[in-house]
Amino acid sequence: MTVRISLLDRSRTRAGEEPAAALRATVERAQRAEALGLHRFWVAEHHAVPGIASGSPPVLMAAVAARTSRIRVGSGGVMLPNHRPLVVAEQARMLAALHPGRIDLGIGRSLGFTAPVRAALGVSSYPPDRFGRDLAALRDLLDDRGPVTAQPSGTPRPPLFVLATGAGLAVAAELGLPVVVGGPALRGDLAALADYRARFRPTTAQPEPYVVISLDVMVAATAERARDLLLPEAWATAESRTTGAFGPLRAEPPDRLTDRQRRAVERQLDLAAHGTAGQVRAELGDLVARTGAAEVLASTSTYDRAALAEADAALADLV
Repeated sequence: MTVRISLLDRSRTRAGEEPAAALRATVERAQRAEALGLHRFWVAEHHAVPGIASGSPPVLMAAVAARTSRIRVGSGGVMLPNHRPLVVAEQARMLAALHPGRIDLGIGRSLGFTAPVRAALGVSSYPPDRFGRDLAALRDLLDDRGPVTAQPSGTPRPPLFVLATGAGLAVAAELGLPVVVGGPALRGDLAALADYRARFRPTTAQPEPYVVISLDVMVAATAERARDLLLPEAWATAESRTTGAFGPLRAEPPDRLTDRQRRAVERQLDLAAHGTAGQVRAELGDLVARTGAAEVLASTSTYDRAALAEADAALADLV
């Protein structure tokens, strides 16, 4: 493959481990990713979720950037419903001033995971037209076209990416921004991606459409081993959809999975690219060919940190 390969690390916690260990592991994984020659290393924003330690992307980005020297560091993403555009712009500019040419800003529109979290954040709804307005305001602030000057001034604008669904793709096309498209959308109708490219408005910063595909990717010695390594994340996701609690990764399956949860596990595995190096190369090559993507952002997690490091190295070897 000739596409760029990047990582999204959500600072997944492990059962029996302090959450702070997940943050330290994220920084260490970023250092390994840089040594492997991977293109970007992004972190996430999730609030009050026991299974994820990362609630503040700018703080974690600062820690990652300080412990690396070449790899691009970004957010996958900052959730705009939770922040005012000026605050996001100034955080991004500060990072870009401290680490020139290495900071990316991925922006999403997801709300809190549960109603209590949304209440604590003070955001119960966020319509698509509001996202478009806030994203345009953020872009203008970063381009020094806003009603005030985001500080520190004089800092080149970090690249903006939109974590996009159907509505997000339309907004990104209107504003001339690159997009990150998640796994489920890649397995179905690609008309929205075609529409994004057709409606894309070129800018000086982004003269052409740019598509990043994001999904779980697991490379192992055998297909069975790769599948087993994906199971802890699939178990946690399946439980969360029925219990409302997204918990830490566990080495062993839950005591009991319902039929509905078992089906959810299989659906998640189907959405991942996993297997031997040859199998994953072929599957990602097909996805890239169908979507026209320029980059793969692997969002892989597993309980075994040593196995995850081996999988990252095997993924880097595919390029």
